Amino acid sequence: MKITPVKTPVVAKKIFPSYIWDIAPTHKELYLTFDDGPTPKITNWTLDILKQYDAKATFFCIGNNIDKHPSIYNDILKDGHTIGNHTQNHVKGWSTKTKAYVIDVNEAQTRMRSKTHLFRPPYGQITPKQGKKLMELGYKVIMWDILSFDWDQNISEEKCLENVISKSKAGSIIVFHDSIKASKNMMYTLPKVLEYFSKKGYKFKSLS
Repeated sequence: MKITPVKTPVVAKKIFPSYIWDIAPTHKELYLTFDDGPTPKITNWTLDILKQYDAKATFFCIGNNIDKHPSIYNDILKDGHTIGNHTQNHVKGWSTKTKAYVIDVNEAQTRMRSKTHLFRPPYGQITPKQGKKLMELGYKVIMWDILSFDWDQNISEEKCLENVISKSKAGSIIVFHDSIKASKNMMYTLPKVLEYFSKKGYKFKSLS
């Protein structure tokens, strides 16, 4: 049973107004984001699908994965996508002291030759103190409007697609994962999301 909702409640956005949950819509635009990469084959596949639809996205990369797969990381940059920081070691904010958390974030930052001011906390876990400190250092904390739940092994591919199609609207920040765990649901859902919303006149933009 999921406790976290697919669509972020308005009350959560009001409690944490300094975090970015969506983008005020001026056009029919959606913001696809991919967490936990770069991952061999899966990230490459994702880049190929995005290219087919002239779609740009934001990849929240783990520093340790950049260390392991620098050529895939370079491919993300080469294709014109935006990079975000997802910590060096995918740490859980609620069980990590602020100083250690910030050190881990900054360590990931050294791996990102294209410096980024965008940060997403793994698991969505970040304490108010951690968030405040990171924002003082110039980071923007990027959360989400829509969770696809692509990583959830208990939901079907069709349900993953429904999560995104039924809840997204102009300005939504949508979370996918270019990871092994999420690959089955993500690789089924992403092409259909791109096709569905492209036919409705939407463009897919990266965060800036």
